[in-house]
Amino acid sequence: MSGGVDSSVAAALLVEAGVPVFGIMLRLWSAPGTTNRCCSPDDVARARRVARDLEIPLYVLDMQEPFRSHVVSVFVNGYAQGSTPNPCIECNRQIRWTHMLRAAESMGASKMATGHYARLEAGPDGPVLRRAIDRDKDQSYVLGMLSPRQLAMAAFPIGSLTKAEVREHARQRNLAVADRADSQDLCFLGGRDYREVLRELDGVSLAPGPILDSDGRQLGQHSGLSDYTIGQRKGIGVAGPEALYVIAKDLRRNALVVGPKAALGRTHLATGRVSWTSATPPSLPMNLSAQIRYRAPARPAEVHWLDGGGVEVELREPAPDVTPGQFAMFYDDDRCLGGGMILA
Repeated sequence: MSGGVDSSVAAALLVEAGVPVFGIMLRLWSAPGTTNRCCSPDDVARARRVARDLEIPLYVLDMQEPFRSHVVSVFVNGYAQGSTPNPCIECNRQIRWTHMLRAAESMGASKMATGHYARLEAGPDGPVLRRAIDRDKDQSYVLGMLSPRQLAMAAFPIGSLTKAEVREHARQRNLAVADRADSQDLCFLGGRDYREVLRELDGVSLAPGPILDSDGRQLGQHSGLSDYTIGQRKGIGVAGPEALYVIAKDLRRNALVVGPKAALGRTHLATGRVSWTSATPPSLPMNLSAQIRYRAPARPAEVHWLDGGGVEVELREPAPDVTPGQFAMFYDDDRCLGGGMILA
């Protein structure tokens, strides 16, 4: 439970179904001068009030150390290596469905329900992860790295509801969080720009370097490669006859490569080892849909095995947002089959 409307309604639906429930809230991050979105005193107070209204116990667990090790450090190291990480996927896999699940099981839980917008169905090889009914809120992408065993322990009570229906459920139950605004940023940023946080944490090189066009001509100077991501247009600091976008980071030369939007289009990518949501991986090569960022559309693609358990993906149409460090998740219609981190 986070003190938000989604996890609160998920808990309420289970209570009303007669399921014995207890709540867990995670204390993940604290930093001087920062109001953390995930575990502030106000969040704890809201979660306690909901638990009291639902007449269920609530336990607040301190998981700052594993969160720092498995999420924040990976985030920092990713930027140091020139990629653009997705910490929410690592948090779900490493913190919620590893550390929190282990704690929940030790406390007697047989399932762990969350307020994610996704659906689970029983299949011949175990749970089938599907997109939520509310496609605008669908979160199957950030759950696609969960293992079959982790999914077997999961439940998503609100996955068949729209966001509007979730809020209405909360109002009908007089939950104080019914109209609480959705969070928009990473929980450990505290509303700050990620670059400000990177500057406070060790391990990221902020050495300035050249901004080059695709022909190698220098157009200006960047403030540090970690300040930029593939596809970025605003804040580059150079101008041309047409809008310029970040199309690559050259770590060897510490150079930022920019070009017109057309130069962003890529039809090929490769991932690291893929985590499949089913115990039986799909038979590749196979025509699937590939989603390469959280809010990106899923694009038709042909997926082939690579040595080491990764895959090679050939998109039917160029995509402007292929970004190392992000994840490619693979779908068969609305079923999420799993995914892997984009390496190139």
